[in-house]
Amino acid sequence: MIADMTLSRLLAADVGYLVLPVVLPLLGAFLMQPLARVSARGARILGPLLLVLSAGITAQLWLQLGDAPFSLAIGGFAAPLGILFYADRIALLFALAIPVFALLFWPEFGPGAGGRDQAARRDALMLLLVAAATGLALSGDLFNIYVFYELAAVASFGLVALTGTGRSQVATFRYLMISAFGSVFALLGIAILYMQTGTLNLAQIAQLAPETLPNPIGLAAFALMLIGFGVKAELFPVNTWVPEVYAGAPARVSALLAGLVSKLAVLVVVRLLVLIFPQPEAAELMLVLGVLGILTGELAAWRAKDFPRMLAFSSIGQLGMVFVAFAISGEIGLLAGLAVMLHHLIVKSALFGLAVRWSGSLEALSGAAGVSPLASALFVLFALSLIGVPPLPGFWAKILVLIGLAEGGTPLDMMALMALLLATAIEASYLFRVAIRLYEDTPTPVPPPARRDLGVAALLGALLLAVTVGLKPVADRLGEDAAQLGERALYIQTALPSHVARKD
Repeated sequence: MIADMTLSRLLAADVGYLVLPVVLPLLGAFLMQPLARVSARGARILGPLLLVLSAGITAQLWLQLGDAPFSLAIGGFAAPLGILFYADRIALLFALAIPVFALLFWPEFGPGAGGRDQAARRDALMLLLVAAATGLALSGDLFNIYVFYELAAVASFGLVALTGTGRSQVATFRYLMISAFGSVFALLGIAILYMQTGTLNLAQIAQLAPETLPNPIGLAAFALMLIGFGVKAELFPVNTWVPEVYAGAPARVSALLAGLVSKLAVLVVVRLLVLIFPQPEAAELMLVLGVLGILTGELAAWRAKDFPRMLAFSSIGQLGMVFVAFAISGEIGLLAGLAVMLHHLIVKSALFGLAVRWSGSLEALSGAAGVSPLASALFVLFALSLIGVPPLPGFWAKILVLIGLAEGGTPLDMMALMALLLATAIEASYLFRVAIRLYEDTPTPVPPPARRDLGVAALLGALLLAVTVGLKPVADRLGEDAAQLGERALYIQTALPSHVARKD
């Protein structure tokens, strides 16, 4: 008995470290500028150091506590009253990916054109974005999801406006207006859920949802939150900010927003769909908006004349496919959605990394392979995987989506299937056009990617190839993650204490 009590205390202590990946970057963000006034070198080191610590803590928790989900009630107040963090495989995966990708795309270590104060503000905003994104991945109640979503928005606005150009300021203002519009919608949806259920805890809402939310009022709440959180997830029609922001912001910031932050917004929507709104009408709404995102994004990417805008529109199309995948009913939909989402995280982040130097028009990339053959080869690798050329991971991700839609067999599913095939042809057209331009014999003086950006792209390319070689174990692991993500009863049992939770 004493041994059991000791083990429980040790596990409780270990679980308590779950707050540190949120608290450490948040504390660093507030300390960054005061520290910069005392020691510029210390301020430059602080951000990467905190990211390494956050990644190490998350990885250690994952290794020590295993694959079973666990929750943490913060402040001594048990759920559903207190702040709850919920960590399953997917939440921990993103909690680990956030500091790792932020470290990969961390701004240059020099003070930059704006001097020491500008660098401190930039690094503080990066840490604030990391803290907010990690909170989004782990939060188990709608109140804190909304708070972290707004913190991520504030950090994003500041990072987009870093360059100080008129173009970036206009893009920031547009982003701010659309995000404010989305925040109001999300808040209205949360308010409706609270009025219907009397709680903001996701697990308790999931318990009450079968009796209180399968009605038009519940569907309206989902639609409002889908549009609200869909702003960051690049969902049609609240994605008009994407091309201006991704083209005008620093490319490393665009890599984080397109590659990482958009996926966390999708994860919030998927939690809502799985736990609270399993009715088919909610999935159908998501599927229709996803199809519209695919078609509008890919057509706009085909017409784009510069590299960053092409990547931005392509990202809209890819996120549309993520929403279509998650709208497929059953475990195959969750598996397909995770596969497409994680593939986009790797590929699009790497491509925006290449855009740090390749930020001009597509015509200016003519003959770039002669200047940087490795960067051009990496672009071709990522493009082939995005299109879905076997045996690259993008092919298997698209096949899962197509199989899921074909098995669904409804008219909406068939419409989505045809739209996805059409979008693939469009995507192949503009990506091959860029690849051909890279290998033309008439080079222009395009600068090669910096060593750091090229190294990051090469690392992500190696990861893509490693997944291709080890596809079977990766697919098995992803299938287990998808199964756990879809276990509504397990979420309720883990997130709520035994005297509140009940079996469905």
